[in-house]
Amino acid sequence: MRQLLQACSVGAVALFLGCRGTAPAKPGAAAMDRLVDSLQAPVERATGLKFKERPRVAKRTRQQVRAYLVRKLDEQLPPPKLRGLETTYQLFGLLPDTLRLRSLLLDLYTEQVAGYYDPDSATLFAVADADPAQLRLVLAHEMIHALQGQYVPLDSILHDTSNNDRLSAAQAILEGQATLASIQVLASGQNVTADPEFWDLYRRQIRQQQSSMPVFARAPLIVREALIFPYLAGAEFMHWWKNSPLGDTVPYGPRMPVSTEQILTPDRYLRGDSPVSLTFPINSDVLYEDVLGENEIRVLTAHLTGRNEVRTSAPLGWAGDRYRVIPTKSGPALVWYIMWDDKRSAERFTWGYGGKLRSTQRKEYRTLLENFELEGKPAMRYVLAPVTWDGWGNVPMVSLAK
Repeated sequence: MRQLLQACSVGAVALFLGCRGTAPAKPGAAAMDRLVDSLQAPVERATGLKFKERPRVAKRTRQQVRAYLVRKLDEQLPPPKLRGLETTYQLFGLLPDTLRLRSLLLDLYTEQVAGYYDPDSATLFAVADADPAQLRLVLAHEMIHALQGQYVPLDSILHDTSNNDRLSAAQAILEGQATLASIQVLASGQNVTADPEFWDLYRRQIRQQQSSMPVFARAPLIVREALIFPYLAGAEFMHWWKNSPLGDTVPYGPRMPVSTEQILTPDRYLRGDSPVSLTFPINSDVLYEDVLGENEIRVLTAHLTGRNEVRTSAPLGWAGDRYRVIPTKSGPALVWYIMWDDKRSAERFTWGYGGKLRSTQRKEYRTLLENFELEGKPAMRYVLAPVTWDGWGNVPMVSLAK
């Protein structure tokens, strides 16, 4: 769900720092070059990194942007993978069965994107009809992505799709750093993020701005959260990082967080609390397989309780998870395993949300939810599959990856 985000930037982040009054005329190529030159030193100060070379800048029409997004979407989410992801979220109840994810994503990102950095060409692109008042913010944000690309292998980080939760954590670092630094650039050196009230205002502004966009407003919760998580949680994590004992470094390479749990609860990152890795037996008959992770489980719990917003206060006690979607003659089957930090966390989830998972209504399907121990650690297994599935007598079992 987040794999297309590397091509996009929400042009409205921290819009409350923007201008008021009559919008200026849309700048031409020479004016955009001058703007990039004027932003280079502030961006370097905000990130603590120096440009090895000045990024190029160009404009694109909405039609050109959509064509770029189509190409990126098809590269990163080819039809089999997109179908597997769509089926997974439908089985979890996070997407309606009638929704076509590809069309929604294209409409959503075409509506959202105001500028982007393309690692393939090392070029910053601004949308030609974007609000000129946003252009300075957009270019500052995307210049930080260009700077990141000169220090870390963005392609290898963002194209490693074997674990969506780990990918989401990396995305949060990249977008969080770009968001926090661009706020600092636009604030002209004022330390506005030091005020705790800033973050409450920031969260409200982002959600209000996004909700005013028609495609975003009607998108399911899982899609909306996938879009804004890197900008909200990522920026707050990077703010924490700058004030932590690690503040004179950057969270790249071996310091990169490996789970959304670490992004949401930085103290766990600081003490090296990494998730366990689960693995299914090798089987060629698999429609899709991945990790939900703490953030998407929070989205699931919000859905199960009928909330339209995700709560991020208390940790879930998540220690790792993995799911597999298996094709059957009567429809896809979902098998999901979660590991917990302790028995109390397992029981809290089971009694708090387990009943709603057990009562999942899907025609000619049945559910199974049970707690057990895996190598002495508390675990849970959830199965949603057709009644006639011949795998009920031999549900695939996970093991801890060595």
